[in-house]
Amino acid sequence: MKQLKISEAVVRRLPVYLQVLNELTMREVHTVSSQELGRKLNLNPAQIRKDLAYFGEFGRKGIGYDVDYLIEKIRQILNLDKTHYAALIGAGNLGHALCNYNTYIKDDVQITAVFDANPNKIGSTINGLTVQPMEALSEQIRAQRIRIGIITVPASEAQNVANELVSAGVDGILNFAPAILKVPDEVRIHHANFTTELLSLAYYIENERLERDE
Repeated sequence: MKQLKISEAVVRRLPVYLQVLNELTMREVHTVSSQELGRKLNLNPAQIRKDLAYFGEFGRKGIGYDVDYLIEKIRQILNLDKTHYAALIGAGNLGHALCNYNTYIKDDVQITAVFDANPNKIGSTINGLTVQPMEALSEQIRAQRIRIGIITVPASEAQNVANELVSAGVDGILNFAPAILKVPDEVRIHHANFTTELLSLAYYIENERLERDE
């Protein structure tokens, strides 16, 4: 499928659509309208139709979308018709949780290697994966053709880990450390900052409360 240049907002909504569609499949729902998707996602149906129209005409007027077909097409758009392998660096509590969650992901993105600098953690097992020393990072990333690095180390160590991942040849990094990292332009980085999300959530819920009280 030809790669299209689309906005980041659209790309971030597609996995949400996919999640809801997968839930519909589990309930043996075979067709769904944009109105139904909009109600489930609290989105304007016109926005959903516009997002999907970037890639083709997947629905039929008066009938809606074939759920299985739309799942297949969104997976192709997101390049999930092939498995992407990830390495996780940081075998702490969050690292354990992410590795355990790995069980519930089908075959889209799989954590296949875990690394840590703490000698007490090296050799331990998390969900079938043996924690390896940082010295093995570069070799394993190349050997396993890993393209994604997941950082769950303390903020003080995050940039060093990012540098090692870049040197090893990853194409993308998901950073859970509370630090803004610098990587080359050719490496995509996403920050999953719990603190930022919680603080912004506090702002919105307080302002919405004040608006209701006015």
